[in-house]
Amino acid sequence: MKDAADIIVVGGGIAGAGAAFALSEFANVTLLEGEGQFGYHATGRSAASFTENYGTALIRRLAVASRGFLESPPVGFCPTPIMAPRGMITIAREDQLDLLEQELLRGRELAPGMRTISVQDAIARVSVLRPDYVAGAIEEPDSREIDVHALHQGFLKGARARGALLLTDARIEAIEHRGDRWAVQTRQGAFHAEIIVNAAGAWADQIASMAGVAPIGLVPKRRTAFSIPPPDGLSMVGWPLVNDVGDEFYFKQNAGQIFVSPSDATPSEPMDAYPDDLDVAIGVDRLERATTLHVRRVSHSWAGLRTFAMDGSPVVGMDDEHHGFFWLAGQGGYGIKTSPAMSAACAGLIRDGRLPASLRRLGIDATDLGPGRLRQSGPPHKETWTKEITA
Repeated sequence: MKDAADIIVVGGGIAGAGAAFALSEFANVTLLEGEGQFGYHATGRSAASFTENYGTALIRRLAVASRGFLESPPVGFCPTPIMAPRGMITIAREDQLDLLEQELLRGRELAPGMRTISVQDAIARVSVLRPDYVAGAIEEPDSREIDVHALHQGFLKGARARGALLLTDARIEAIEHRGDRWAVQTRQGAFHAEIIVNAAGAWADQIASMAGVAPIGLVPKRRTAFSIPPPDGLSMVGWPLVNDVGDEFYFKQNAGQIFVSPSDATPSEPMDAYPDDLDVAIGVDRLERATTLHVRRVSHSWAGLRTFAMDGSPVVGMDDEHHGFFWLAGQGGYGIKTSPAMSAACAGLIRDGRLPASLRRLGIDATDLGPGRLRQSGPPHKETWTKEITA
C-alpha cells in the first residue's frame, strides 16, 4: 500500500520526535507535523532546565531515568553536549520556610545532592537578591541546562537516519480505522499504519476524537515568559536558575538577558499561545519584590502551552478500548527533561508489551502511565504538583 508504515506518529515536538527516534529502530515510522516546522509550539518555548526535583513522583523518576541519555547520548546523536552546568537555588520568604523544608526533604529522595545554603551564600551567587526578602534557600547543584534544539534535532536526525519519513505541513484532516489499519488524511495526502502514536500535545484530545477515541480530559495551560536587559555593570557569570518555593516566579541569565516567568498556569484552548500583558506585569512585580532589579523595559515576551492530565502525570500507553491507538501526551511542561525515558517507554510498550527494565527498576509501572487510570469511575486522585518549571 502506498504511504504505508508500521507506525504513524502525530506531532513533531519533543515527544513525537523522541518516539520516532526510538520506534524507528525496529519499525517503519512516519512522523506527521501539522505546522511548517517541527517543535513550533511547546518544545520551541521551553525554559530548558533539567531538575530531578519537580513534578509528581512519577515525573521525577522519569527525569532520573532520562539523565544518563541526556549526559551521554548515543555516538553521533548530536555534535554538541545536550546538558551544561547550571545549578538551581530555591528561595523562600519568612512565611515560606516550612514549605522550603518540605521541599528539601522531598527533593532528597531522588536528588540526594540537594542541600541547605545560607542566605548570604545565595546572595553571593546571585547578587540581585534582596536580603530583606530571602529568609532561606536550598540548592540543587546537579540541576542542568538543556540544549533543547540539540536534543530535538538529534531525535529528528536520528529517526531520519533510521529510515523514518518526517513531514511538516501535514495537518490532520481525518482519521479512520479500516480493518486492522488506520487511515490518516492530511494536507500532504493519505497515510496508513497499524498503530497511531498520539503525540499531539495540546491537541491530543482533539486527535483522539477525530479517530473515534474517547478523550482523556487533557488541559492545556498557558505559561508566560519574558526577557529583560540587565543593568549596566551587572555580572551574571555563574548564575544558577533562581526559583521561588511557592512557585510564584523563577529567573535566570540567558544569552546576556534575564529570563523571567511568573509561573502562570492558565487553562487554555489548544492554540498558538501568546503572552498576556497582565501575566508579564505580575512577573515584573514579583521579580522586583525579590530582587534589586528595576524593570524599565521588556525585551521580548512569549507564551507556550503545557498540557496536563488530571493527576499531573504523563499518559503513555495503548488505549484500552481502541487497539492500535497509543497515547503519548500530558507531559505537563516536563516533556523535555523526561523525553528519553518517555521515548523508551513508548518503544518498550509497543515492541515488547512492557516498560524497559531501566524504568521498572525505578518503581515505574505501566499502569501508572497508561490512559486507563484516567477512565476509572469517579474523579482521579490528584497529587499535589505545584512545581512546574521545566519543559
